[in-house]
Amino acid sequence: MNYATQLVDLMVQVMLPLSLLVCAGALWTRFFPDTDVEQMRSSLNRLVMYLFYPCILFAVASSTPISRDLLSVPLLVGIASLISGGFLYLMLYRLPLWPGLSDRTRAALMLGGMFGNTFNIGAPLLVFFFGAESIRYAVFNDMLMTMPLVWTLGVWIATRLGSHDGDAARPSVIGVVLTMPPIWAFLSGFTCQQLGLTYEPLVAATRFIGQATIPVILFVLGMTIPWRNLVPRGEILSVVGIKLLLTPFIVWLIAPLIYSPMGEAQYAAVVEGTTPAMMTALLLADRFKLDSGAAALLIGWSTILFWLTLPLIMAFGWISRT
Repeated sequence: MNYATQLVDLMVQVMLPLSLLVCAGALWTRFFPDTDVEQMRSSLNRLVMYLFYPCILFAVASSTPISRDLLSVPLLVGIASLISGGFLYLMLYRLPLWPGLSDRTRAALMLGGMFGNTFNIGAPLLVFFFGAESIRYAVFNDMLMTMPLVWTLGVWIATRLGSHDGDAARPSVIGVVLTMPPIWAFLSGFTCQQLGLTYEPLVAATRFIGQATIPVILFVLGMTIPWRNLVPRGEILSVVGIKLLLTPFIVWLIAPLIYSPMGEAQYAAVVEGTTPAMMTALLLADRFKLDSGAAALLIGWSTILFWLTLPLIMAFGWISRT
């Protein structure tokens, strides 16, 4: 399949529905001005956190055997995220590029630039490139890389480099994990798979419920992006460049050094690296009193420019459809 055909297919099958869902969230208050946006966002996020997302995690974990290739995805994306974080630290904290930025702004941008929206945007991309079963790469990347790093290193960045509130403001990582239904759903599914207790009708049922995860989150993303305040700022666009271009390049560069020749899983890791900033960056900014406005702008600009950088990455040949 040539590049032009592949790009058209991508635009119709993936970019169009993702864009429509984000636009629906963005335009919702225009057509329904009586909407309590904060309440609606909070309710939808809870619905995803307590029902939809745990269901898809259980379905995938309970039907997916662990393999070396599967584990290569969180490993490669994790390495690239840490290297990108090093570049972000130098750019935001050590180089005199934007001396007027507060530490709260720098930490919010660093968090958003390190971690991508690897499930809600990554999963549809993986399905397009590698088929329906490839959603497992997004699930295991979220559970084994994103979530552990966010609630350890991410919290350290927020409290030590950003808010400076010290240990008193740092939540117990174990306490956070114990209160997160997605973790328990993933562990339950993983245990069932390892013990040979997978029950296909239950897998099908939870997968059906979990299909609502991505549409709902993308709708909320549209409500979250500050569309009227999307003014280009040098520090925001620089972080976006690292997230959307440098991170996947690092994955593509280091993958053949560890796994040669590269297979589907390693190219899936490149796809995961292309994703825009995660929405959790805004949650962390709110929780630890960082610059929420900068986090929201970063999410907005990275989501918009992702529509341009992904075709560029495809043109480079870093990823292609099987």
